[in-house]
Amino acid sequence: MNALPEIARRDEFDALIVRTDYGDEAAWQAVLADLTRPWGDDGEFEPAVHFVDDPVWADRTPDEVLAEARRDENLMVVFLADRVTMQSAHRALLVLDITEDEEEDLDPMYYQELIDSPSLPREFRTAPADVHDVHANLSIGNMDFAEFADAASDDPNRIFRSF
Repeated sequence: MNALPEIARRDEFDALIVRTDYGDEAAWQAVLADLTRPWGDDGEFEPAVHFVDDPVWADRTPDEVLAEARRDENLMVVFLADRVTMQSAHRALLVLDITEDEEEDLDPMYYQELIDSPSLPREFRTAPADVHDVHANLSIGNMDFAEFADAASDDPNRIFRSF
């Protein structure tokens, strides 16, 4: 496969949405409609999103998208509109943690307990309407990725929905 283009012109406060499935245009339009609605308790916030909607990204794996997204040092999380998104009734996007594991750099003499602990979740799904809440809270450090992933695991469909 050809190299992916750099993700450019993204405002550092915009949620990054990468479309990797091009099989259902109507489903994509429904996702777009949800992502571009005002959000917050009373719809007081305008959505801030950057869409990567280019067929060159079709069928790319989460790892391929992460490799490119990690080039943006201001990015904490990336959202994928993948095949599961387009085929599910919930249109839940795949949320990927951009941060890389730092455990390999830890000195076992001092950090063995942390090294031996179970790995933190690296992905979960969220409803399109909740993308902004996830992105905002991760960007300001109000919550961490694992908290959202845990909340998603409590949902019967394993999808994060606003608290």
